[in-house]
Amino acid sequence: MIVSDTIWHPDLSGAGRSKYKALAQAIREGIVSGQLTPGSQMPPVRELGYRLGVTPGTVARAYSVLTDEGRLVAGVGRGTFVSKGPSAPVERKPWVPPMMDPVLDTPEKAHLLSPKMPDMGQVALIRDGMARLAQTMSPESLLRYPTRTSDHAARAMHLSTLDQDHTGPCTADDIVVANGGQNAITMILQTVLRGAHPVIAMDALGYGGYRSAALISRGEVVAVPWDDEGPDAAAFEALVKAKSVKLFCTSAEVCNPTVKTTSIARREEIARIAGRYGVHILDDDCYRLMRTRYRGPSYRALVPDLGWYVTSPSKSITAALRIGFAVAARGWADTLARTATFNAFGVTQLITDLYVEMMKAPELPAVIDGVKDRIAQDVRAAVNILGTHQLEWSEDVPFLFLHLPEGWRVGEFCQAADMAGVLIKSADDFALRDSRTTHAVRIAINGQVSHEYFVGAMHKLRNLLDSPPERFAV
Repeated sequence: MIVSDTIWHPDLSGAGRSKYKALAQAIREGIVSGQLTPGSQMPPVRELGYRLGVTPGTVARAYSVLTDEGRLVAGVGRGTFVSKGPSAPVERKPWVPPMMDPVLDTPEKAHLLSPKMPDMGQVALIRDGMARLAQTMSPESLLRYPTRTSDHAARAMHLSTLDQDHTGPCTADDIVVANGGQNAITMILQTVLRGAHPVIAMDALGYGGYRSAALISRGEVVAVPWDDEGPDAAAFEALVKAKSVKLFCTSAEVCNPTVKTTSIARREEIARIAGRYGVHILDDDCYRLMRTRYRGPSYRALVPDLGWYVTSPSKSITAALRIGFAVAARGWADTLARTATFNAFGVTQLITDLYVEMMKAPELPAVIDGVKDRIAQDVRAAVNILGTHQLEWSEDVPFLFLHLPEGWRVGEFCQAADMAGVLIKSADDFALRDSRTTHAVRIAINGQVSHEYFVGAMHKLRNLLDSPPERFAV
């Protein structure tokens, strides 16, 4: 089908001298709006040039730009077509920063402290989305505070990505937008906790952001130990009864840093205890888009009146787009939305609309696949090099958890790794202050350094692991 006159009418009257850029942008907007459908044939160069009152060269140049972007596909002898989406070519060469941080990212050191996403095309998607929004956002939306109306499109888009068998039944009205996943966690604590020193339970080794949120929420923190199935249910119930725990912060799908997953049976057991004592459960699933499948239902699905579900695109697409989403426990969305308003009047429409633009881009599935492939490549290399030691890993998680062999203490190992040029985190960084030391380290995948550089860092760690310091009993 050739795009007809009656469907698509680009207006280049205000284009100025760069008419090919204006035409390229009009085609992008036509693709996003659905006026130019995937697989449809674009008008021939001369025909469209005549229609728009521009030269054939202007049209050809616009088509060429969009073909390079993967939005159009040129068929030899057949014409030019709107790309069908995920199969479109996407630039997959990882971006590497031209300059490194003078303290942490010196050329001599491999910065593996925190996961960093490689650029597999998302930078281009964000730039394109920003360009479209600059042309299409109304003056009013660029001048006003955000509201539950202005962020509705982002909430609806996020809802469309959720598996409600996993999250439990929800609508866009159950979702509250935050300035990143960490902000969503903090707002949930502010919404749920009451009293001068509320008690918060969290995984004995878990996401450090929970501790930070508890600190600014004046909470007392207690640790729930894990076994092979997940949080120890008996220990959890004992803490609830002894300490009057109000909230349990955990990550059922991927525990950071241990890479462990809570079994379905254990989730059900923890949910029953929470329901019995009225304990809220905050389930952080920030690696959601990286996973190929869910291991089980979230706590929100298991105990809907007390379960909260948080996620964001930071750990799968980009950390620069500061947006996160909280699916509130049943009946709590209005209260959480009020907390968001009191915190920052919500999230600016510049960000919520950019999120929508990025998520609806036909190239995004290929971008996410590229990120997964790049992360998995480094994980496989680490397993091949370090696999003779006790290592927890998954190809769709951008970090590994390494248990140190006898002879190494965690502080000494991190110091030795630093001296060898590899920066990693001690398990102590994920534990409560009074917890027993675990002699293990987390190795983050940094997709912004080359695979070869990462492999070299793994060999340095392997050399250290194979040569622990000698110790003599006195």
